[in-house]
Amino acid sequence: MSTHRYDPLATEHLQQDLVQRSLRGGLVAFGSQAVRFVAQFGGTILLARLLTPHAFGLVAMTAALLVLLDLIKELGLSAATIQRPVISQQQVSTLFWINAGFGCLLAIILLLAAPAIALFYGEPDLAPITRWLALGFLLSGLTIQHWALLRRQMRFTAIAIIETGAELAALVLAASLALNGAGYWALVAQRIAGPALTLAATWLLCPWRPGPPARHTGIGDMLRFGGSVTGFNLLSAAARSLDQILIGWLWGPVALGFYERAAKLVLVPVNNLNAPLYAVAMPALSRLESQPERYRRTFLLVFEKFAMITMPPAALAAVTADWVVGLLFGAQWQAATPYVACFAVAAMTLPVTLSVGLLYQSQNRPADLLRAAVLDAAAVAAAILAGVTYGPLGIAVAYAAAGLLLRLPTALWLGGRRGPVSSRDLTAAILPSLAAAAVGGGGVVLLRWSDMMGTIAPLPGLALSSLVALALAALVFLAIPRSRRVLGILRRLPQMLRHNPTTSSVSEAGE
Repeated sequence: MSTHRYDPLATEHLQQDLVQRSLRGGLVAFGSQAVRFVAQFGGTILLARLLTPHAFGLVAMTAALLVLLDLIKELGLSAATIQRPVISQQQVSTLFWINAGFGCLLAIILLLAAPAIALFYGEPDLAPITRWLALGFLLSGLTIQHWALLRRQMRFTAIAIIETGAELAALVLAASLALNGAGYWALVAQRIAGPALTLAATWLLCPWRPGPPARHTGIGDMLRFGGSVTGFNLLSAAARSLDQILIGWLWGPVALGFYERAAKLVLVPVNNLNAPLYAVAMPALSRLESQPERYRRTFLLVFEKFAMITMPPAALAAVTADWVVGLLFGAQWQAATPYVACFAVAAMTLPVTLSVGLLYQSQNRPADLLRAAVLDAAAVAAAILAGVTYGPLGIAVAYAAAGLLLRLPTALWLGGRRGPVSSRDLTAAILPSLAAAAVGGGGVVLLRWSDMMGTIAPLPGLALSSLVALALAALVFLAIPRSRRVLGILRRLPQMLRHNPTTSSVSEAGE
């Protein structure tokens, strides 16, 4: 009988099959995320048909403020736990109690601030909504370090079970309450059920248990690293929330409901791709920090594939927004069409812009991470303030333009200033996908302007447009040698999962 004891803090065993483990983990993560995407996308459609724009706008008013706290609740300490090559029981225990205490503090602050939030928007119902949503921060504070240890250990199956199960259960609860006339309380219950279920499942599947907090555990560097991650998240969240806060304040819950649902419709797919990317790539890249060339090849392979699967579909959604809204949400939501088009344009570049953040975190570049957050937040805030004069649609247009003209170039420049991946590498990796998106989207626009598409119904029109966009994007990728090599790697993926892939196979996308 083996006397080996599982150590939830150790990572040495991961080095033996890091590439295979990352590939398998990627399949598990993206597979579970596909299930979550169907659930979230279907839930977005179902709840939009069961509830009114006013209900979504009301909850979004509070959510726009809470997202700021939601992204700083971890204090960046989960990323610090994942990135650290070696970590001790005393260090993780101390970080656990810091997270737990901070989560409790945020919950108390929200309980006390609930009347002020309701007064700010002029909506009395926001006070009880905010008090209930405060509970989520208390629950999350008890989950963060267990979740980080699961990711550090690259236990992607356990993560997939937790995320998918909590997502589906919370959606079923919300739909049931909505069907029974609960109104906006269905959305509140959904936001509380997710963290509660995640807490229970994470503690069940992660065997680590905290000890008492200790002084002099050497967590100073981890706190500084976490502070930079928190600053990045806070600035990003502030920029992302500014538009919804202003719309809710200036134009009320109905206008915000249309805007928020449009953003949700487009950004759900983006988040469902970005989350597993970070879950898989962050621990893998952190283990490769001392191997620059291997790091470069691995990152560029992931980065280019990510651009190839996100940019062309986003361009398609932008030019078929009216059909998408009509088919999914129904006639009462047609006012959301121009917002969907704008967010789809933004979604062409948002995933790759966010994925550049992996460079800062996996390479332990806290100063660059914070600098990137400041520049990105400034670009978003400037765009929103420039567009506010023209109403909610002006804000959406300005947000989309900022993504293409400011945020993406800045991310590529700053991300490649240091480390094994250069700005030239990053730019070369996404140019084929930008070209494929432009050609595919442009082809659909020409089709829609032609007489042939003048009388076609939305469903067959969307199906035909998707085929045309896919065919044109595929032709662009096949015409570019770099993209052909990446497609070849994808074709050999089953073999790479069975055997250790050769260095040349993995490096082809980065050459």
